[in-house]
Amino acid sequence: MSLPYDTLRLRECAVALAECGRELATLGWTPATSSNFSMRTSDRDGSPSLVAITISGRDKGRLSERDIMVVDLQGRAVGSEHVPSAETMLHTQLYARDPDIGCVLHTHSHTQTVASRLYADEGQVVFTGYELLKAFRGFDTHNTVLRMPVLPNSQDMQELAGFVESWLAAEESAQLQHGTPIGSGYLIDGHGIYTWGRDMAETRRHLEAFEFLLDCELDLRRLGA
Repeated sequence: MSLPYDTLRLRECAVALAECGRELATLGWTPATSSNFSMRTSDRDGSPSLVAITISGRDKGRLSERDIMVVDLQGRAVGSEHVPSAETMLHTQLYARDPDIGCVLHTHSHTQTVASRLYADEGQVVFTGYELLKAFRGFDTHNTVLRMPVLPNSQDMQELAGFVESWLAAEESAQLQHGTPIGSGYLIDGHGIYTWGRDMAETRRHLEAFEFLLDCELDLRRLGA
């Protein structure tokens, strides 16, 4: 049966996602069957965008190529009867909004989850003065401010996607008015982090930088700084 996507590109994405899952599980960032990962499968050649994403309920520390499926930008399975991650919409809305996004990673580390609860009432975590801010695309100095929203949790993916959409629209407006770089991650209260980039390498860099900065902020809170 002919499949409506490039199987070689899917295999390439599946190998990268499975390897990433195993590495993040080793760090303890994907407990139980939590977390989900995706990559854009189509190159920017005018072909319809499709997304390789983890199948629902799979242990991310034991991912193989068989645990990755394809969906379209509406989150519908393509060429498969498997069920994609329950949070597929939170991935596809990013790909649909920005053609430069090539990878999205969602994890549930202890640090991310604690920070999401601690800063939920404030609605954001503010990072400033850190040299590592330069790890994020668009940020070229420590002398800047990166605001990471902490969005309310919901089991209604339409509602949760609406929270994300409102934040992204505000970020785009700030960029147009003030030249402020658009952030590349958000926390969900009691949940974890979503972050993205142009490819797997950039997204991993963003994820690791957020983890480090959140750790620093939690330590400063503990120390009363």
